[in-house]
Amino acid sequence: MAERAAIVTGASSGIGLALARMLGEEGHALTIASRRPEKIEAAAEQLRGEGREVEVVAGNMAEEDAIKAVVDAHRARFGRLDVLVNNAGVGIGAPIAETQTKRLDIQLDVNLRSYVLFYRECVDMLRAAAGEHRNALVVNTASIAGKSGQGWLSIYSATKFGVVGFTQAMNRELGAEGIKSCALCPGFVDTAMTDFVKGSVSPQDMIQPSDIAEVVRALLRLSPACVVPEVVFQRPGEGL
Repeated sequence: MAERAAIVTGASSGIGLALARMLGEEGHALTIASRRPEKIEAAAEQLRGEGREVEVVAGNMAEEDAIKAVVDAHRARFGRLDVLVNNAGVGIGAPIAETQTKRLDIQLDVNLRSYVLFYRECVDMLRAAAGEHRNALVVNTASIAGKSGQGWLSIYSATKFGVVGFTQAMNRELGAEGIKSCALCPGFVDTAMTDFVKGSVSPQDMIQPSDIAEVVRALLRLSPACVVPEVVFQRPGEGL
């Protein structure tokens, strides 16, 4: 059994891969998951090349069976869970009058419902880890759009507000057991998801995935007596 282990969803690139890499550096065995098999396998090969122990599960995080497959594979391989990173996300912009039900549902399912299901499926392993060291951690990727609603991204904003609220609820429900939850609320991060705005905001002027990873690294080092319920990441000169 690994001494520490983590699950990271949406780990094929961007924030998820940066977090998986950092967790590997911090001694965690990894289960990484994402929708596209070829991309998540490529990410796994990068991490294995860095000496990390990695389990890979490809699947659509909008589907309950896929979520259960991730958790089952992790449990079978590593037997414990110290860190859960709910990072898989989808953003589809549209005016409300043109919102398609299919695109509404996929954002609700991936951005919010999957986070709830991962907690449910993982809470026994998180409780076991918390029983050992009182410092089990769940990181939920929200967004600055979950702190200030954005037109055209209204559904995405609603899901991310939901992530922030759900994180607060989980701290109230599970915090006394030694399971901490933190919602990450970044502005524009230099990932594929922000390609739509890179004509007006250059990648080098965006928050970097490594910035997110370094903050989460700091969360790992906190004492059991301290929880950070959310972190807002802004570019210089910007506000909510």
